[in-house]
This record gives sequence, C-alpha cells and structure tokens, in this order.
Amino acid sequence: MRTKTLFTITGLALLFGASTMLADDPVGGTSASTDTTRGTGTRDDGQRGSFSEKDWKFITEAARGGMAEVQLGQLAKTKASNHAIRDFGDRMATDHKKANDELKQIVARKGATLPTTLSHHENSTIEKLQKATGADFDEDYAEAMVKDHKTDVKEFEKAAKDADDPDIKAFAAKYLPTLQEHLTMAEQNKSTLKK
Repeated sequence: MRTKTLFTITGLALLFGASTMLADDPVGGTSASTDTTRGTGTRDDGQRGSFSEKDWKFITEAARGGMAEVQLGQLAKTKASNHAIRDFGDRMATDHKKANDELKQIVARKGATLPTTLSHHENSTIEKLQKATGADFDEDYAEAMVKDHKTDVKEFEKAAKDADDPDIKAFAAKYLPTLQEHLTMAEQNKSTLKK
C-alpha cells in the first residue's frame, strides 16, 4: 500500500512538473496557454519586482503582445497563401522574439519575471486565425497586424517618453521604430490584399 501511494504521489508530481514545462519558451512565443487561474488561484501576471505599477503594465502588455506576435507570425509562415504575408509573418516572428528575449533579460536583472500566458483577446485572435484558410487567413491576419501594431506603437511611444525605469524607457525607444515599420508593412499588406 505504501509503495502504491508513493508511486501515485510521484506520478502526480511528474504530471504537474511536466505541465509547467510544456510551454517551451513562452516569452519566445511557443506557448499558446491562456491567461486563466492556476492552482494558486491567481492569474499569471508574472512577478513585478521593483518596477512601478505603470511600468509593469507596459511590460506585461509588451510581453503578452510579443508572445502573440511570434505565434501569429509562425502561423502565417505556414498558413498564408500570399507570399508577402508569409514573409511578413516570418519577419514578425523573428523581430518580436528578439524584443521578447531582450525584455526578459531586462526584467530578470531587476528581480522580476514576465507573465507566460496570453490575454483572452490574444488567444481569441490566435484561435480565429487558426480556423481561417487561404485568402481569408491572409486578410484576417493583415487586419489583425494593423490593429495590433497601432496599439503597440501608441504604448511604446508613451513608454519611451514616460516610463519610470530608464532601461524600460530605452527598450521602448529602441523598438519603437521597428514597430512603426511593422505597422507600415501591415497597412501595405492590407491595402494590397483588398485590390
């Protein structure tokens, strides 16, 4: 009986341990987990460390947005029927992974950890695009990228000007031109697909 109980406890420990490892590198964007409560009863909002509430809001939104962009970019690379959309998806996955990795390092140096789950909005966008095919996918993806990057540009402009933490301010300023370029590309894609 004791051996069976020990085996059951060990099996449960392995199961719960494995479930936390399934998200390969969420900040890099390979996890599609949802922002729901876990065993602790709290949302996965990461650990704020010494960041101000305003900076942490920007950091968590940038991290989640970056994770979503990587996943959507990878999806576009495999599902898009338009060559330009596939190339754009590849660019999104590469650029946002690079930014995510840098943000992760900044946050870790300050004793904080990024959230590893997406918001409901981001998950619903991914789910919608997973179901779309062909030209519908291309148009939906282009539309989502315009919308997301308009939001990203506003948030990064604000953080580049108003962030309390100098490293976060510098991060936002560094990646703002990239996001502005992404927005221009997304708008061009959207316009081209409508012709």
